[in-house]
Amino acid sequence: MQETIDLIAKYGYVILFLYSLGGGFIALVGASVLSFTGKMDLSLSILVAVIANFLGDWLLFYLSRYQKTMMRPYLTKHRRKLALVHILMRKYGSIIIVMKKYIYGLKTLVPLAIALTPYSLAKFNLYNAIGAIIWGVSIGLLGYFSGGILIKSFEMLGEYPFLAPLFIAVLLGSLWLWLKQATKK
Repeated sequence: MQETIDLIAKYGYVILFLYSLGGGFIALVGASVLSFTGKMDLSLSILVAVIANFLGDWLLFYLSRYQKTMMRPYLTKHRRKLALVHILMRKYGSIIIVMKKYIYGLKTLVPLAIALTPYSLAKFNLYNAIGAIIWGVSIGLLGYFSGGILIKSFEMLGEYPFLAPLFIAVLLGSLWLWLKQATKK
């Protein structure tokens, strides 16, 4: 187990960068916990995650706007979801670019949908940068300050492995109940 942690810490920034291109929530929390243990640097972890997250969204925007023929199969496959993003943009405005960083499933769709409109690339980059910074700092600090609790939880699960299925069932059940409540009309 310790060898795995050392290997992750050794290549942690590269893993964090690549994972944050497409989201990065779990990788940033992991890097923050490793920062809590002293194996990684929190400031550098947040910086790497913010830059990668910004670049990932910028790349999706660019591909959707300027490489439409390459993106057409994906765009036609997700027409209904892209229409939902357009409705959300009309309802909430540019703040959806910031908030989508926290909502699983919208992270990839929002840049694609916005790029299909005449929305300014400079304005998108501004909100994308603000969102990436807020996301990186908030998730990074949350992971860092929760590091002790998370480490103790995993140690307990390592000591009592029969609790792992119960822990996963409670976690998935809670997620299901929350999603059921959140999606009620």
